[in-house]
Amino acid sequence: MRCPNCGKRRLVPADDITSEIEGYTFVEQGLRCAACGEEFIPEEQSQRMIRVARRLGIWGEPLKLRRKLSRSGRGTVLRIPTDIERSLHLRGDETVLVSKAGKKIIIELGG
Repeated sequence: MRCPNCGKRRLVPADDITSEIEGYTFVEQGLRCAACGEEFIPEEQSQRMIRVARRLGIWGEPLKLRRKLSRSGRGTVLRIPTDIERSLHLRGDETVLVSKAGKKIIIELGG
């Protein structure tokens, strides 16, 4: 089968195709074009990666949620949505690290 991307060469087997999700790197088997380098992962390999990612809790989570900030005393409050609270097993007494990256606020568990 010729590469559907460039049409120049045949696809060759590859067992070192990497995908990254939420900082985790997955190595999969598939096909790679020797000319353009485009990689193709068969459905069963993709489904295997999705199953593992679900077990790790990094698949199917919403990427962005719209929330409204509110005021409390002299500070600003951000409520953590219940679905995120449940998936991270939060009790409400954890320490978090809050940092700023440009116009983004980053909240990390631990501290």
